[in-house]
Amino acid sequence: MQFLWKYVDDMVGKGVSFFVLGEIFFYAALFSVPMALPLAILLASLMTFGNLGEKFELLAMKASGISLLQILKPVIVLICIASIGAFFFQNNTLPPAQSKLWTLISSVKLKSPELDIPQKTFYKEISGYNVYIDHKDKETGMMYGMMIYNFVDGFDNAKVILADSGKLEASTDKQYLVLSIYSGESFENLKKQSYRIKNEKIPYRREKFSLKEMLIAFDANFKMADESVMSNRDFTKDLSKLRVFIDSVTIVADSTDRLIAKSLVDQTYSQVLKTNVSLSAPSKPIVSSDTLSVVDVDSYFDRKDLNRQQQIISIAKSRIESIKGEYLYSNLAQKERVMLLIGHEIEFHRKFTLSFACLVFLFIGAPLGAIIRKGGLGMPAVISVFLFLFYYSIDIFSVKLARQSVLPVWLGTWSSSFILSALGVFFTYKAVNDSVMLNADAWMEFFKRLMGKKEIRNYQRKEVIMDTPDYEENLNAITDLTASCNQYLALHGKIISYISYWKNSRENAFIEAISEKMELIIEDLLNSEENYIIGKLMDYPVINHKRLFFLENSVVRTCCCWFFPVGLIFYCWDMYRGKGVKHDIEVIRKVNDELFIEIEKKLCSN
Repeated sequence: MQFLWKYVDDMVGKGVSFFVLGEIFFYAALFSVPMALPLAILLASLMTFGNLGEKFELLAMKASGISLLQILKPVIVLICIASIGAFFFQNNTLPPAQSKLWTLISSVKLKSPELDIPQKTFYKEISGYNVYIDHKDKETGMMYGMMIYNFVDGFDNAKVILADSGKLEASTDKQYLVLSIYSGESFENLKKQSYRIKNEKIPYRREKFSLKEMLIAFDANFKMADESVMSNRDFTKDLSKLRVFIDSVTIVADSTDRLIAKSLVDQTYSQVLKTNVSLSAPSKPIVSSDTLSVVDVDSYFDRKDLNRQQQIISIAKSRIESIKGEYLYSNLAQKERVMLLIGHEIEFHRKFTLSFACLVFLFIGAPLGAIIRKGGLGMPAVISVFLFLFYYSIDIFSVKLARQSVLPVWLGTWSSSFILSALGVFFTYKAVNDSVMLNADAWMEFFKRLMGKKEIRNYQRKEVIMDTPDYEENLNAITDLTASCNQYLALHGKIISYISYWKNSRENAFIEAISEKMELIIEDLLNSEENYIIGKLMDYPVINHKRLFFLENSVVRTCCCWFFPVGLIFYCWDMYRGKGVKHDIEVIRKVNDELFIEIEKKLCSN
């Protein structure tokens, strides 16, 4: 579909047969295999091992003593065979298929369009003619209100034809168009214009007619272009041809570099500073065999008159421009040669990257499926598309850098495979060790704890009680806990400013002390025989007093304060967490009051 939308404008309206279109789509399907095969392996491995994990079949095999790598052995053998087949496909099948594909596309582009002249607009698809019609009868093919501009002899010698009606048909051999027009007149110059003299009068001829027939050359047949045009492109060559081309162009490029360097030295130094020419003094300068002669150019130039100085400067300037032009021309030719060389080297490496990508995606998809334990087309399809887009984006970016000579060719073509290989090793390691890193429930629980989700206590009355609780001591402990809660709310009842938050460290020691006191009361009162007291203990909240440890570091706090966007995120998160802690403290104080009353009743009854 991507190929169709990209080239639909070149194929629509050309009257190409279904056989030619089918051939184009067949070669386009082969062209998409290097992109589709790794994605197919990734999705298939994800679905397969996701289904095995979802139905606990992987768990059963592991319980039988079979490791994940042993389970993967048959699949690895299968993908190795597929990788070898992918290499031969990339090397032997794809180059001629691409040659055929682009030859067909270029042939379709060159084919003349089928005639379907629109209404109330100029139609320019007939070479040398512009045709305008007011309206037409689709059943009979008659066109009305015709205006025809003939530019075959040039724009200045255009012929204009106006007609009441007309009909346009193709000849039986589709080599010509037969135009029959009725009740009109034509205008044309009797003298062709080339370089027109101002105010020159040009005679013209006006002709009226009741019927006029014209024969226009228009080849509407489909002709296949020569495939040899594509034979020199990098994507139409196999490994042997690519290797020969790379070796040949490398030798030529190195030789050309040496010749250009030698020519530049000869033209700029050797021909100007010669040992047998002395410009400044009659005495000969002392020159060693491997150096250029040194002359006093300034004194020689100053002794000349003004006209001679201007002449010397003009000659020097023209010589410099000539050398510069030759060097730029050689540089452009060499740059084009280097770009061709880089293109062929990239294609050489691509013969191997497809096979390697198939193996890499197996070692990503299979362990990932074992980790997420989700089969079907839902989650595996989403993860597969995401990972493949990640791989494809890196590949496009790195190959583009390689084409621009920013990266070495081998690094640009293999970067995506290297990065995905590291990801595959990581996923395989996690899967072998039964990691739950991609378990949705585990992540949901993590984020709930991060956002301060409250845990619910669940206690039951003990059947056998070894130590009865000390209710009087518990009353004193509850009173002390309530006092601590009041003190905390008095100190932290108001929201502090952004600057004060990062300036003063907010330790967790106070909250930890309150939590420890509460847990000691709960631990002792769980030995109670009163169901109401045990039920009240379940009303105590679980305080999440842990903060991000690095926020206690003074340097980190200073950096967060100055980097406002980052600091604001942590500030808002800690304020939200602090609000939850205050609510928990208020709940503790309320439960303390209710529990205090109930324990007093218990003591009074005893």
